[in-house]
Amino acid sequence: MTQTIARIKQAGKHFEIIVDLDEALKFKKGEISSIEAEGDKIFTDSKKGEVASGSDLKESFGTEDTQTIVEKIIKNGEILVTQEHRDEEKEKKFKQIVDFLVSNSVDPQTGNPHTAERIKSALKQIHINIKNISIENQIKDIVEEISKIIPIKIETKKVKITIPAIHTGKVYGIINQYKEEENWLDDGSLQVIVNVPAGMIMDFYDKLNSATHGSALTEEIKE
Repeated sequence: MTQTIARIKQAGKHFEIIVDLDEALKFKKGEISSIEAEGDKIFTDSKKGEVASGSDLKESFGTEDTQTIVEKIIKNGEILVTQEHRDEEKEKKFKQIVDFLVSNSVDPQTGNPHTAERIKSALKQIHINIKNISIENQIKDIVEEISKIIPIKIETKKVKITIPAIHTGKVYGIINQYKEEENWLDDGSLQVIVNVPAGMIMDFYDKLNSATHGSALTEEIKE
């Protein structure tokens, strides 16, 4: 269990709590619904052990309820992350990218998949800068870089989708990163052609069906 500080500046005043790092990060992402601060205390300076007064809390947060304030500090403030945690997260993301490329890419010269070792080696050679965003949103840049070291191509499936007008707003975020062309039809519905990595196609269909309640029409395009 790694403890850390979460802090916030509210109404010109500084407030801190001591929390479990993993729990705090999970709570901020909405993965768990409740969290407690060490000793149920709200500090103005945790290192000096200076506890915030009830009047300061009331003035800054509109309440003196510790639980409400703790949740506000974690949701809206800053959680101090240790270097060790950053390194762990980076390692996890690196492994996810290797797994993704092993599952979704081939050597275009031979049509064979790449081994994990070959991909790891190429990623290290280009000193890849892995960002703390989803893999889908950075894979294009990574493949561009890695292709300077090894011949690599992402295996994709091309799909034509017709989305009813009522659902186009909800679906746009799902299709945008894979979209090759789009065509707005007279009735307000949207027709797009997407190119999705083969290993992600089932997940893509799940998200699409969930957002459109199964009303989107899909047709795979054979190339």
